[in-house]
Amino acid sequence: MRPGDHLRFALTSLWKRKLRTFLTASGVMIGIGALVSMISFGRGMQKNVTESFRSLELFNTLTVLPGNIPERGARDPDGRQPPGPPADTALETETILDEAAAARIAGLEGVESAFPDVRLPVLVRLDGSEELRLAQVVPAAIAGSKSIRYAAGRAYGSDDDEAVIVSASLLRELGVRDPQTAVGRTLSLSTVGFDFSSLNPADLMSSLAGQKLPFSTEERRMAIAGVSEVSPFGSSGPLQSDIFMPAGTARRINRLPFSSIWDLFRAGKGGLGYSALNVRLKSIQALEPVKKEVKAMGFGTFALADQFMEIRRGFLVMDMVLAAVGMIAIVVASLGIINTMVMSILERYSEIGVMKALGARDRDVRRIFFVESGVIGFLGGLAGLALGAAVSGLINRVINYFLSRQGVPHIDYFDFSWWLCLGAVAFSVAVSLAAGVYPAMRAARVDPVRALRHD
Repeated sequence: MRPGDHLRFALTSLWKRKLRTFLTASGVMIGIGALVSMISFGRGMQKNVTESFRSLELFNTLTVLPGNIPERGARDPDGRQPPGPPADTALETETILDEAAAARIAGLEGVESAFPDVRLPVLVRLDGSEELRLAQVVPAAIAGSKSIRYAAGRAYGSDDDEAVIVSASLLRELGVRDPQTAVGRTLSLSTVGFDFSSLNPADLMSSLAGQKLPFSTEERRMAIAGVSEVSPFGSSGPLQSDIFMPAGTARRINRLPFSSIWDLFRAGKGGLGYSALNVRLKSIQALEPVKKEVKAMGFGTFALADQFMEIRRGFLVMDMVLAAVGMIAIVVASLGIINTMVMSILERYSEIGVMKALGARDRDVRRIFFVESGVIGFLGGLAGLALGAAVSGLINRVINYFLSRQGVPHIDYFDFSWWLCLGAVAFSVAVSLAAGVYPAMRAARVDPVRALRHD
């Protein structure tokens, strides 16, 4: 028999049993649809996170932290002298990130810019609504880069502008739903200062008894230059705040010299300094050399590029779990194919005997049933791909509808790449052929004499 004959016999048999073929192919359709949807969701999340890291240039960022210097005479476990000053000098227990350290790090080869992580508590007021936030000090060059996505407006022009960048989520808390309408409006920012030099410890008890402590407040009115987007994956990277303000303007504001209790602990060890230094690199290739030099200075480092490898491993585990869940439906569908083909053998017992009596060989019978299984898998795979795309699109619309009410921009949470579509159909056919092995072998073993006398 020619290949065309195998296909014609298979299609004729499937068409005669349309309902059974439809139900069997529907089982394959549901299994492939579930598998494709789950895999595309895992791939879509990984793609979005990767593109978010790349678009925000997070691979080129490095956070420098105050680090501990080994005590005098301390050595590494392998006996080598650790980086830092010689062992015969008195060392402090913690290096301090000050202006001098920031200037040295900014001058390293491969470093594009470096700015301290400075945050100050502010009370934000707009049209009678007020919110308490930590404002982050960000240079104008950084605010104008790809590190911040804007839903409306733009970055402030210079470090001395009396302007700020606010997040869309903060505007919603203040009663503003449309970011475009907020650009150009004026915010009232209130800060608190504390003069440590005027506080005499001997007079502390009398100060607490009724005298006024050396607190002072200052209110500034600053224009909204831009509105930052809300990330669908939460805040990541060094820029994590609802308010960004220029560095020069922040220096003129009366404010507390610390933003957390840990700053006070560092103050007791020789000085406040900065809690962290945000370093932007010229390329990802400069990450390791700069990290090595910074650690040699006695500072700690944290790079999101290193953490991204852990994130990718987490996505791999998630993909495997989602694929395993989808495979359950495929296994159930394959059992349905086996059942359908075995029932077809019983119903076509005499037909198989006639074909063998007319000269059909065992391999011809096997091929007919293999083709039938493959056709069911092919039709079910195509329908499953369409079902998965439709369901995924509906879920994506529902998720984006609710997140858009929170100010989150539209994003595709499912990724239907071409290899996934082709792989889904090919996998469906392969599973169907595997499920058709037993029925095909059973059909080939039919004795034509007994089959002709079956009725």
